[in-house]
Amino acid sequence: MANINVVNLTGKKVGEFELDALFSGDVNEALLWEAVKHYRASIRQGTHATKNRKNVSGAGKKLWKQKGTGRARVGSIRTPLWRGGGTVHGPQPRSYDYQFPRKKLLGALRSALSSKINDGKLVVVENFDVNEAKTKHYRTALDKLDAKKSALLVEASQQLNEKLYLGSRNLENVELVLSSEVHPYDLLKYEHAIFSKAAFETLQETLKRAVSKRQHVAAASTEEAPRKVVRKKKEAV
Repeated sequence: MANINVVNLTGKKVGEFELDALFSGDVNEALLWEAVKHYRASIRQGTHATKNRKNVSGAGKKLWKQKGTGRARVGSIRTPLWRGGGTVHGPQPRSYDYQFPRKKLLGALRSALSSKINDGKLVVVENFDVNEAKTKHYRTALDKLDAKKSALLVEASQQLNEKLYLGSRNLENVELVLSSEVHPYDLLKYEHAIFSKAAFETLQETLKRAVSKRQHVAAASTEEAPRKVVRKKKEAV
């Protein structure tokens, strides 16, 4: 299995973290698209509204008698056929959210993490501890980690402290989320993803439990297949 370096906030390597075989699979772009579509639909406000006949202003009195005038019959000034009248079948406030299977969401999360790892945009730090809860300390740390444009900070709920929250909330293009709340949309939105070691361990265990044993064995076998081929070539030589 592949390993990823664990660094401190100065960018110095302090250890290694073993990645599970589930991150060695291909990136499912179609599943990522579905997850992003669901996320964007769930955050739509849906407050659009039009006025129907009962909402527009105007009396309900019949404007003229039904017959004998030579004009078209009309019952109210609020008729949809007239300018200023009500709207027929117009949009009304509603929710755009819909159910999205949890297995598909976790599968999209695996693909998003694999994409970040393959691109070298995922960093695992030992912790986010600083001496003071000041924005400049975290800005300096992100610059040393080469996360100058935008970054997603992920911390475990048990390790989240007030210094991290206060020090990172005013950083431009930086967002802090918990490992239990990270979404594929967040990983795709920000250029770099910076996990604490505890947060990445928690998230990896969650993804491992969601993957079936058959899929896990298949991922491990595909990772070991190239090694077997190399050994055979060496023996043949």
